[in-house]
Amino acid sequence: MSDLSPQTATLGADIRALRKARGLTLSDIAARLNRSVGWLSQVERDLSEPSISDLRQIAQCLGVPMSMLFAHSNVPADEQGYVVRAGARRPMGSGEEGLIEELLSPDLTDDFEMVHSTFAPQSRMQTPANRPTQEVGYMISGQLDLVIGGHAFTVGPGDSFRIRHEPYQWANPYDAPAVAVWVIAPPVY
Repeated sequence: MSDLSPQTATLGADIRALRKARGLTLSDIAARLNRSVGWLSQVERDLSEPSISDLRQIAQCLGVPMSMLFAHSNVPADEQGYVVRAGARRPMGSGEEGLIEELLSPDLTDDFEMVHSTFAPQSRMQTPANRPTQEVGYMISGQLDLVIGGHAFTVGPGDSFRIRHEPYQWANPYDAPAVAVWVIAPPVY
């Protein structure tokens, strides 16, 4: 059984989880950063604190927005690793396509992550995605048009859907926002 102590919800633990989820070694990332493996190992063990420039490069190497590597310090110590308050969710992505996502999981150290997604009215995913993940979404409000593995669906409040290692695309051609909660394994953000 994994260690569920509050100390696991750290910047270093999240960097390690993201690196491993992408199948990258310490050497792979260190080489891309032009840093030593020892330095990166210390960052992952929270023994060394990366600069903002380092964080920007690490986020780029891991394919995540830099905001994913922040927001650990504002969590009360007794809640860290256990509770995520509504106003303290970590934002993910740029929102350019009309999708605003927030991490519901306390950190990225589990075998999965939970994400709150809001799809703006009249928005759509520009390029289909095909991630090496298993995902389940649950619609809270609004409607969403999905194409999963070549099959088209429209889902609404109370509906759920699954994506398993197959191409998918979403669109919200409607006049109201659509809100969904996703469970994604392994963590990708």
